[in-house]
Amino acid sequence: METVRLTMAQALVQFLDQQYVELDGKEYKFVNNMFGVFGHGCVVGVGQALNQGGHHIRFLQGKNEQNMALAAMAFAKQKNRLEIIPCVSSIGPGAMNMVTAAGCATANRIPLLLLPGDTFACRQPDPVLQQAEFFQSFGQTVTDAFRGVCHYFDRIERPEQLMTAAIHALRVLTDPADTGAVCLAMPQDVEGEAYDYPVSFLRKRVWHMDRHAPTAAQTKRAAEIIRNAKNPIVIAGGGVRYSFAGDALQAFCETTGIPFSETQAGKSVLPWTHPLNLGGIGVTGGQAANVIGRDADVIIAVGTRLTDFTTCSKWLFKENAKVVSINICPFDAVKMDSEPIICDAKEGLTALTAALKDYRYQNGDAVKKARNEWNAIVDDWYAKQDARGLTQTRALGIINEFMQKHDIAVGSAGSLPGDMQRLFRPGDRDTYHMEYGFSNMGYETNGALGVKLACPDREVYTFFGDGTYLMAHSELVTCLQEHLRVHFCLFDNSGWGCIENLQNNQGNDTFGTVFRFRDSESGELTGPIMPLDFAMSAAGYGLKAYSIHDEEGLRFALEDALKQDKPVLYDIKVLPGSMTPGYESWWRVGVAEVSTQPRVQAAYESLMDHVKDTRKF
Repeated sequence: METVRLTMAQALVQFLDQQYVELDGKEYKFVNNMFGVFGHGCVVGVGQALNQGGHHIRFLQGKNEQNMALAAMAFAKQKNRLEIIPCVSSIGPGAMNMVTAAGCATANRIPLLLLPGDTFACRQPDPVLQQAEFFQSFGQTVTDAFRGVCHYFDRIERPEQLMTAAIHALRVLTDPADTGAVCLAMPQDVEGEAYDYPVSFLRKRVWHMDRHAPTAAQTKRAAEIIRNAKNPIVIAGGGVRYSFAGDALQAFCETTGIPFSETQAGKSVLPWTHPLNLGGIGVTGGQAANVIGRDADVIIAVGTRLTDFTTCSKWLFKENAKVVSINICPFDAVKMDSEPIICDAKEGLTALTAALKDYRYQNGDAVKKARNEWNAIVDDWYAKQDARGLTQTRALGIINEFMQKHDIAVGSAGSLPGDMQRLFRPGDRDTYHMEYGFSNMGYETNGALGVKLACPDREVYTFFGDGTYLMAHSELVTCLQEHLRVHFCLFDNSGWGCIENLQNNQGNDTFGTVFRFRDSESGELTGPIMPLDFAMSAAGYGLKAYSIHDEEGLRFALEDALKQDKPVLYDIKVLPGSMTPGYESWWRVGVAEVSTQPRVQAAYESLMDHVKDTRKF
C-alpha cells in the first residue's frame, strides 16, 4: 500500500482539500476555504499545515470563534449545503465560543465542521493553559460540550484515528437527512504527530447526494388524502430550497390549483407575485396564509420542521386537519401525526403532481381575495409615515424597494424577522436568507460575511437591531479585510424592542429591555435613553458609515453606498415599537400562572383559552 508520512493536521487539510459532492450529475468542491482564530492548540498544528501549502484551501482570518462559525454556517446555507467552510480554533475558551454556532447549525440542518483544539492526549503537561479539569473524569475536556449540539462528535487521540473520524464527519456533513454541526476535537499534541497515511485516503472523494424518490405506495397514500381534501394548503420549507425544488413546487401548485405558504427558510423559492403564493405563515406570517391555513383540512408540509412559529404553537390548524409531510428526514416527517412521505422534496412533489393531475382546488376565489387584501396591507405598511420620525416598517420598505432583483436580504433575530416574513418582497429566487431555527442574535452581522463569500458578485443587505450589534459584530472587520462590500442595516430602537413587545403583550411592564442609564435616585434602569452612535463605532473600524434620521438621509445613503469599495453601515434611528403586529396568529410562551398584576392574570387566562384550541401533538 502506498503511503505518505504526514502530521495529523497536514493529513486533515489534504483530506478536506479533496472532498467533492455530486448532485444531479454536477460536482462541487466541498471545501475551498477555512476559517480560523489561531491560538495554542491549533496555530502550530493546523496553522502549520495550512501555511506549509500543498493544498488549495484559502485561509480566512476570523475575529471571534462564534462569529466566524456563524459566517461559515451562513455560507453553507446560501450555497444550499453544497459547500462548507470548516472552522479551526484554539483550546478552552476559543473552542467553547463555537458551541452556540454549533447549536445554530444543528437547529437549522446546516452542515458546519468545527475543528477545536483540545488538551494533550498524552496528558504529560496537564493541566495546560485554558484547561478546565473535571474531577470525575480525567479524560473529560470542555470540548465534550459539543456533544449536545452536534450531529457527530469525535476526539482524535491518535493520528491514525483521523481516517475513520474524517470519513464519518463527511458522511454527516453531506447527508441531507442527517446533517448539522460536526465536531472533530483535536488534542494539540496529536495535531503534530506523524503517521504513514494511505495515499488512497487523500485522493479525490466524491459524495453522491442521490435523490430519494417516494415509493409508489407512499405516493398513492398521499394522493388519496389530498384528493379527498376541499381546502388543502402547502407549507414550503427550507427543504424545498435545499433540494432545488422550486420548479417542482410551482408545477404541483399550478397543476392542482393548491395555494402555498412559506416558512422563513422557504421564502423566495418562488416569486411573491405568484398568484398562488399566500406569503409567510404562522406567528410571523401574514393574514392571507393564516386565514387560508386556519380553514385547511389538509396541510401538505414540504421540507419543513413544523416549528412553533410555523404552526402557531399547533394552534393555527384544526384538530382534525390531516398533515401530509414530504421530508427527507424521518424525524421531521412524522411530526404532528403526519402521513410521512420520506423522500427528496423535488422527487416527492414531482410524483404527486403526476398522481393528482385530475385534481383541482375549488376555492381559488378565496385565495385571490386573501392575496389582494394582504398585498394592500403590505403596501400600507411600507407607505405609512409618522410625524415623530422614521418607522421601522417605512425604513424596511425603502430599502426593499431600492434593492435590485438579485440582491440578497439576510436576517435572524428580533422584530425584523417578523416584519420581513410579512412584508419583504424578494426580487428573485434564493434572495431571502433568514436564520430563524435558532434565531441567533449575531447571525445577521456575521452571517452576512458568509453570504457575501458565497455570492461575491451580488449585493448583500443584512437587517438587524442595535441589540444584535452590541452582542456580536466582529466579522465586520473581516469584511473590510477581504474587501467585501456588505450593507449592514442597523435599526436602532434603543433596546431589545422585540422582547419588550412580548413582555408588554403578556401583561408585564417594560423591565430590562430598553437601553437606559441607571437612575441615580431610584437605582433602577429608568434613566434617559442611551444615545449610542453606531455609525461612529463602525467608522472607527474603517467602514463607510451613515447616521440616518429620516427618509431623505436613508435614500441618499443607499445611493452613495454603491459608490463605495468597502462595507457600509447604515445607523438608522427608528421609532421604538414601530414593528408590525401579528395577523390571525398566536404563540405560546410561559406566562406566570400566579401574579399580583391584573394584566398578567388576564394574559394567563388568555393563554389557557388558546391552549384549549391547540392540537395535542
